[in-house]
Amino acid sequence: MTERDLLSSDTYSSSDTRASESYSHLTGTLADPAASSPPQPLREAVETAMRRYFEHLDGSQASDLYAMVMAEVEAPLLACVLEHTEGNQTRAADVLGLNRGTLRKKLKQYGLIEGDAP
Repeated sequence: MTERDLLSSDTYSSSDTRASESYSHLTGTLADPAASSPPQPLREAVETAMRRYFEHLDGSQASDLYAMVMAEVEAPLLACVLEHTEGNQTRAADVLGLNRGTLRKKLKQYGLIEGDAP
Protein backbone atom coordinates (compact mmCIF):
# COMPACT_ATOMS: atom_id res chain seq x y z
CA MET A 1 0.00 0.00 0.00
CA THR A 2 1.45 3.39 -1.00
CA GLU A 3 1.40 6.57 1.08
CA ARG A 4 -1.30 7.96 -1.21
CA ASP A 5 -3.40 4.83 -0.76
CA LEU A 6 -3.34 5.45 2.98
CA LEU A 7 -4.85 8.91 2.44
CA SER A 8 -7.59 7.66 0.14
CA SER A 9 -10.60 5.72 1.37
CA ASP A 10 -14.13 5.08 0.21
CA THR A 11 -15.51 5.47 3.71
CA TYR A 12 -14.96 8.09 6.37
CA SER A 13 -15.87 7.68 10.00
CA SER A 14 -18.45 10.10 11.28
CA SER A 15 -17.60 9.33 14.92
CA ASP A 16 -15.15 12.23 15.22
CA THR A 17 -17.48 15.21 15.45
CA ARG A 18 -15.00 17.76 16.82
CA ALA A 19 -15.00 20.89 14.69
CA SER A 20 -13.15 24.11 15.22
CA GLU A 21 -15.33 27.20 15.37
CA SER A 22 -12.70 29.03 13.32
CA TYR A 23 -13.49 26.70 10.41
CA SER A 24 -17.26 26.82 10.80
CA HIS A 25 -17.53 28.95 7.66
CA LEU A 26 -16.45 25.99 5.55
CA THR A 27 -19.60 24.46 4.20
CA GLY A 28 -18.12 21.99 1.71
CA THR A 29 -18.90 18.36 2.41
CA LEU A 30 -17.86 14.98 1.16
CA ALA A 31 -20.97 12.98 0.46
CA ASP A 32 -21.43 9.42 -0.71
CA PRO A 33 -24.79 9.32 -2.51
CA ALA A 34 -25.26 5.67 -1.52
CA ALA A 35 -24.57 6.29 2.16
CA SER A 36 -27.40 6.89 4.58
CA SER A 37 -25.29 9.01 6.94
CA PRO A 38 -25.18 12.79 6.49
CA PRO A 39 -22.30 14.25 4.45
CA GLN A 40 -19.07 14.90 6.33
CA PRO A 41 -17.56 18.40 6.38
CA LEU A 42 -14.38 18.60 4.33
CA ARG A 43 -12.28 19.57 7.35
CA GLU A 44 -13.40 16.47 9.25
CA ALA A 45 -12.76 14.23 6.24
CA VAL A 46 -9.20 15.52 5.98
CA GLU A 47 -8.63 15.06 9.71
CA THR A 48 -10.03 11.52 9.57
CA ALA A 49 -7.89 10.65 6.56
CA MET A 50 -4.74 12.01 8.22
CA ARG A 51 -5.39 10.12 11.46
CA ARG A 52 -5.95 6.92 9.47
CA TYR A 53 -2.77 7.58 7.47
CA PHE A 54 -0.65 7.94 10.62
CA GLU A 55 -2.23 4.83 12.18
CA HIS A 56 -1.35 2.76 9.11
CA LEU A 57 2.25 3.91 8.81
CA ASP A 58 3.30 1.06 11.12
CA GLY A 59 6.42 2.87 12.26
CA SER A 60 7.42 3.94 8.76
CA GLN A 61 8.59 7.49 8.31
CA ALA A 62 6.42 9.86 6.27
CA SER A 63 8.14 12.24 3.86
CA ASP A 64 6.92 15.10 1.69
CA LEU A 65 3.54 14.77 3.36
CA TYR A 66 2.48 18.36 2.66
CA ALA A 67 3.12 18.04 -1.09
CA MET A 68 1.40 14.67 -1.20
CA VAL A 69 -1.73 15.92 0.58
CA MET A 70 -1.89 19.09 -1.50
CA ALA A 71 -1.66 17.06 -4.71
CA GLU A 72 -4.39 14.69 -3.49
CA VAL A 73 -6.71 17.61 -2.72
CA GLU A 74 -5.76 20.11 -5.40
CA ALA A 75 -6.17 17.89 -8.46
CA PRO A 76 -9.82 16.91 -7.79
CA LEU A 77 -10.59 20.47 -6.67
CA LEU A 78 -9.33 21.86 -9.97
CA ALA A 79 -11.11 19.16 -11.98
CA CYS A 80 -14.45 19.77 -10.25
CA VAL A 81 -14.24 23.55 -10.60
CA LEU A 82 -13.30 23.22 -14.25
CA GLU A 83 -16.27 20.89 -14.77
CA HIS A 84 -18.54 23.33 -12.91
CA THR A 85 -17.43 26.17 -15.19
CA GLU A 86 -17.86 23.93 -18.25
CA GLY A 87 -14.16 24.17 -19.09
CA ASN A 88 -14.04 27.95 -18.94
CA GLN A 89 -10.63 28.58 -17.38
CA THR A 90 -11.21 32.29 -16.81
CA ARG A 91 -14.34 31.58 -14.78
CA ALA A 92 -12.61 28.69 -12.99
CA ALA A 93 -9.73 30.98 -12.03
CA ASP A 94 -12.23 33.51 -10.68
CA VAL A 95 -14.07 30.84 -8.67
CA LEU A 96 -10.78 29.61 -7.21
CA GLY A 97 -9.36 33.07 -6.61
CA LEU A 98 -6.33 32.31 -8.78
CA ASN A 99 -4.66 34.09 -11.64
CA ARG A 100 -5.59 32.37 -14.91
CA GLY A 101 -1.92 31.70 -15.67
CA THR A 102 -1.48 30.01 -12.31
CA LEU A 103 -4.57 27.91 -12.94
CA ARG A 104 -3.27 26.83 -16.36
CA LYS A 105 0.09 25.87 -14.83
CA LYS A 106 -1.65 23.74 -12.21
CA LEU A 107 -3.99 22.15 -14.77
CA LYS A 108 -0.97 21.14 -16.86
CA GLN A 109 0.86 19.91 -13.77
CA TYR A 110 -1.95 17.48 -12.96
CA GLY A 111 -2.56 16.51 -16.59
CA LEU A 112 -6.01 18.10 -16.62
CA ILE A 113 -5.28 19.94 -19.85
CA GLU A 114 -2.86 19.17 -22.63
CA GLY A 115 0.58 20.69 -22.42
CA ASP A 116 3.96 19.98 -21.00
CA ALA A 117 3.92 19.62 -17.23
CA PRO A 118 6.66 21.67 -15.54
